[in-house]
Amino acid sequence: MEYLPEITGVLFDIDDTLVDLETAMGRTLHQVGADTLAHLSDDDWTEYKRLYAHDPLGWYDRFLAGELTFTEQRLHRARHAQASFVEEPLEGEAARHWNTAYEATLPLHFAPYDDVVPLLDALDHRSIPYGAVSNNVHDYQRAKLNRSGLSRFEVLVGIDTVGVAKPDPAIYLEGARQLGTQPERTLYIGDNRMVDAEGADAAGLVGVWLDRRDAGPADFTGRRITSLTDVLQLLPHVR
Repeated sequence: MEYLPEITGVLFDIDDTLVDLETAMGRTLHQVGADTLAHLSDDDWTEYKRLYAHDPLGWYDRFLAGELTFTEQRLHRARHAQASFVEEPLEGEAARHWNTAYEATLPLHFAPYDDVVPLLDALDHRSIPYGAVSNNVHDYQRAKLNRSGLSRFEVLVGIDTVGVAKPDPAIYLEGARQLGTQPERTLYIGDNRMVDAEGADAAGLVGVWLDRRDAGPADFTGRRITSLTDVLQLLPHVR
């Protein structure tokens, strides 16, 4: 593990880094699809949830590019995930009803990973400031953090804060600016190797890939951890 004795602040991605969004999505899909998808086998449910959460057609990227609204990208993902399992596409009134139910249900399942609060407590104890930089809008992510019991985050930068999304350097740099730390002394931790670790590195921060599944390629030479409990190993000399 590389030692970084001059790190003075930490920035985090939110979704699937701090908040277990994939689990929340899966539970929500089960609830809102209880009637129309009752015929799915366990394997079908696994595939349905995988397709929705992983978004292989890149609908969320099109939202970030300004081509779709947030609701539109969500419905496109749902249609693609359901295509193999239902005959009627999710359109019209059915789509509106599904989206309303999804929006109401998803926040009920927001929760942090088990390793989040212990790390934040440790950073607080060491007086190391921390914040979050997310590829979603500020107010939506603020509500998500609060619902997850993470209202302690004072610094939160969303795509509407500076008008760009990761991996544009400006969004990481705004996080460091609000944190009050020099970019080269600021860790940025996220679950997406390219957008989070490599993007933060390119912006001049210290990018760290959180590979929770421990499935990273053997030839990856960047900084990689498998749990947030490993973060303090990167800060051995911070008092």
